[in-house]
Formats: sequence, C-alpha cells, structure tokens
Amino acid sequence: MKSRVVMGGACGAPFLTGRWEHLAMISYACPAELLEPLVPNGTELDAPDGTPRMSLVGFMFRGTRLLGVPVPLHTDFEEVNLRFYVRRHADDGDRRGVVFIRELVPRRAIAAIALRVYQERYLAVPMDHRVDLVGGAIPIGGTVEYGWRFAGSRQRMRCIVSGEAADVEPASEAEFITEHYWGYAAQRDGSTVEYAVAHPRWRVHPVSETLVEGDLAPLYGADFARVLASPPVSAFVATGSAIAVGRAHRLPARSRSGGD
Repeated sequence: MKSRVVMGGACGAPFLTGRWEHLAMISYACPAELLEPLVPNGTELDAPDGTPRMSLVGFMFRGTRLLGVPVPLHTDFEEVNLRFYVRRHADDGDRRGVVFIRELVPRRAIAAIALRVYQERYLAVPMDHRVDLVGGAIPIGGTVEYGWRFAGSRQRMRCIVSGEAADVEPASEAEFITEHYWGYAAQRDGSTVEYAVAHPRWRVHPVSETLVEGDLAPLYGADFARVLASPPVSAFVATGSAIAVGRAHRLPARSRSGGD
C-alpha cells in the first residue's frame, strides 16, 4: 500500500525514517476544556462524535535514521506518547493531525533532538517493553506492554490481544485514531510547526483487556491522570509499518481556529 502522505514539497526530504511496530493504542473521552489550552494556533480540536479523544500510545521504534544516517545505540527503542487530535483547514483540504501532550523515550539524545527541531514535549526516562504474541507469523493473541519509571515510581500500559489483525473499517473509531498523517507543535513564540508523517494504512488487532497502572499525576498532571483512570473508549494494537517523518515548517500566522 502507498503512504497517504508523500514527502516532498513544503515538507522536504524525510527528517526521520524507521519502523513503528506493535502500537498499543488506548483512547479515552477527554473534556474539551482540558485540551483547548494545548491546541496549536491554526488548528482546531477534532472529534469523531463531538467528544475529543486522548490516546496513550506505546510502540517500538526500529531502524531509526536521521537524514538517512543511523545513529549508533539509538536505532531501536521504546516510545510512549500521550496525544490528542486536531484538524487544520489547508488550501489543499483538511489535514488531520496529532498534538503530543508528552512523549517518553529512553535516550536523552532522542529527546534533545526532538525538542530542538520540533519543540515537542519529549522526556527521557528508563523504559522497557514486553511483546509476547502467539500464533506465529499471523498473531491471534498475546500481550503488548510498555513500562517506564518517573519520579521514583513505575508506570505501565498493557493490551491483551484477542484476535487476528484486520483491515480498519471506514468511519470507525480505529480509523479515526490511526488515520492521522500530520503532526502539530506549538512553539514558544506562539506560532505552530507542521510536519508530515507518512505510512501505509495499518491493520489492527482487537483487544480484550487493557491496563494503565501507576501514579500518572506527576507526569501528566492531575486532570489528565483522572482521564487515564477512567474506562477507555477504545483499545487495539496496530501492526505498524515503515514510517517517514517530514521536516518541520512553520505555519503562516493565522487565527487559533485556522480561519480568517
């Protein structure tokens, strides 16, 4: 399958390439008033049914290259991010994207590069993972888990896979969560940068059980921790694919909602 976004034009050649694998995606209904202060200028909250979603996503990053060059000791690592969803009205149509509340990685150099290039909210913490799927080349069950330590305590997220991966249904919750091909990051001066994220359409495994464990308030704040303690709206494990992240470019100065 072809990627939905092709690197080039305003985005230039890919800044980062690699593979995202075993994406555990647990999503929650989140009050708009918690997210609105974090919406970058030029974008607006996107919601599939009028209720914004916030997702805790853990995955393996493999074969990482910056500008085509592998960085020694930094090619394979875990990432866990907390994100929500926005939309930008561009000249070529609506662009659906994600905004990161916090991104966790185990390498300080990765966090430093992301902060410098995108001003994303990266944090380097000790991390581990467990991917134990059964069924051979076509997994039909098992566990996908990502863990980390922050403020002296351990936190983790876990999905129990309960079936073979299938194509994402059109207009489904899974399509809304996985089919975002742009990233947006608010900058210190109030502007916004945009970058493309290219990958094929993913297949997803159903999930029968989830776990989000630990004291998350020191990391995400009390309000977001309460949302993460509530029952999720959806959960699944995406198979992943090769990805390419474009170079960041600054959006023209416009109103907060992206209108005139």
